[in-house]
Amino acid sequence: MKTIHVVAAVIRDDNKIFATARGYGEFKGGWEFPGGKIEPGETPQEALIREIQEELDTEISVGELIDTIEYDYPKFHLSMDCFWCSIINGDLTLKEAEDAKWLTADELDSVEWLPADVTIIEKVKEGLTFTP
Repeated sequence: MKTIHVVAAVIRDDNKIFATARGYGEFKGGWEFPGGKIEPGETPQEALIREIQEELDTEISVGELIDTIEYDYPKFHLSMDCFWCSIINGDLTLKEAEDAKWLTADELDSVEWLPADVTIIEKVKEGLTFTP
């Protein structure tokens, strides 16, 4: 089975997380954390900065790795590095997604997440509600 290695940005603004609805392909309409494939020679962090610039016309800073999700879809294996991110500059303009929402920890279950993204929701909730 082919493995696809991708990165995902869990963009945080105070107590909310930015989520997008996929605008194309087999999983069109499913909710996900924005990101994409790592190109040859890129670090996961570089790939994430490039992907968010391309997809959302926004500059981000990439923080701590939340987790790496390993998920078997019917046609491929997905390895997804999920990072906490914050906006440096830009307005999150949707170039590929069909919809987007800012969600609080209580609202994270209100959208239909793609199967791989579902597996990180609990860790994201913990991160949003954790106060050091």
